[in-house]
Amino acid sequence: MNARLYQNLTSAALIALIFLCLAWEGWLAPLRPGGSWLTLKAIVLLAPLFGILRGKRYTYKWLSLLIQLYLLEGLTRATSDQGLSQWLAVGETVLAVLIFYSAVMFIRATRNTEIKKTASS
Repeated sequence: MNARLYQNLTSAALIALIFLCLAWEGWLAPLRPGGSWLTLKAIVLLAPLFGILRGKRYTYKWLSLLIQLYLLEGLTRATSDQGLSQWLAVGETVLAVLIFYSAVMFIRATRNTEIKKTASS
């Protein structure tokens, strides 16, 4: 598989996770009626967005570490919440795993080109 496919997959999943976090804590199933401060967790995901869209390898590396926090939250809330919130947590977990997998695969797919650039300079 090529790096472009993994870049597109990571980008789409990251954008979907941003919208899921906003909708979940803002309207669908907030912790408090009227919305929750947990919508701010979506703002954190905006930091790597432009680096991911541009294919910056370093951004993929630190995103693969950051996304584990969202995986942890999704797993915790999927096992402790009830109703719609539980299903949204399952969605967050699936998207976090998808982002982690595609980011790691992008890093692996671009490893050889990075070594060639370093060796030629």
